[in-house]
Amino acid sequence: MELKWLKDFISLAQYSSFSRAAQERNITQSALSRRIRQLENWVGMPLIDRSSNPIKLTAAGASFLPSAHDAIDLLYNSRKWLYEQYNPVWEVLSFATLNSLSLSFFPLWMADMEAVGDEFRVRFTDPHASFLGNMSTLVHGQCDFFLTYALDDVKQMEDLKKFPFLSVGMERVIAVSAPNRDGTPMHSLTKSYQPTHFLSYRSNAFFSLALQHLIEKRQYNLHSVYENGMSSALKAMAISGHGVAWVPQSLVNDELNRGLLVRAGTTEDDLLVEIRIYRTHNFRNQQAEKFWRRASYLAALKAEKSLSAG
Repeated sequence: MELKWLKDFISLAQYSSFSRAAQERNITQSALSRRIRQLENWVGMPLIDRSSNPIKLTAAGASFLPSAHDAIDLLYNSRKWLYEQYNPVWEVLSFATLNSLSLSFFPLWMADMEAVGDEFRVRFTDPHASFLGNMSTLVHGQCDFFLTYALDDVKQMEDLKKFPFLSVGMERVIAVSAPNRDGTPMHSLTKSYQPTHFLSYRSNAFFSLALQHLIEKRQYNLHSVYENGMSSALKAMAISGHGVAWVPQSLVNDELNRGLLVRAGTTEDDLLVEIRIYRTHNFRNQQAEKFWRRASYLAALKAEKSLSAG
């Protein structure tokens, strides 16, 4: 039996869809189906009722699901205990984060953190294809910190309510397009008389979840022509003239200044999101505690400056 089979099974139970679970697990649908069959062969009975739509767990599968969660938690908790008992001076800080934040926000933020004290050794956990997958890294105790965008409209963030967090920044997400020769957007949100080619996020990406309310409120006439979970990939497609993409402004400032991209709408089409860092309840080492104290100090200092400026 392999641990990944249990993770596949839990994801399938969550999404009730082989295609969505395969996206979350970052594997092909056929690979997911094969691994679920292997788990069922190991257990000795069917766990998935494939005749229903959407699919659902069999009675045996529903009974097995809590055990699958417990087995994963037991293994990760055992690993954590071993680190604490036999490697107490382990100092590498483990971060789960979203791809766009690792490219834009994280390097500058870490520079500010280290400008007022010692340097930290950090590493990113293996990325997931979905927001929920990255969030689960913190929920299951597989990292020290989770750096993420945050928006109250994203209901999936409710699972993070029990974790302490700091607000460390804001990000404006803007709609962009390649320009025509006259500088107007090649694909515009204001031309409601014809569908606008839309470069969309995968359904389980954070910005896909975050943009739902804005898209419904503004009633855009959008026609999805491309889908990807990464902002950088959507930016590349927008530069090539394939459609409109909503991307963090920090990722496209250079392209806007160079004229490779222009706004596809107005500021009313922007999405303002918070940047938060969440922490695990129990730190594994003193460096993590030290990092949190420094992050708290800088966040408080930034908030105080913002109030003074206001």
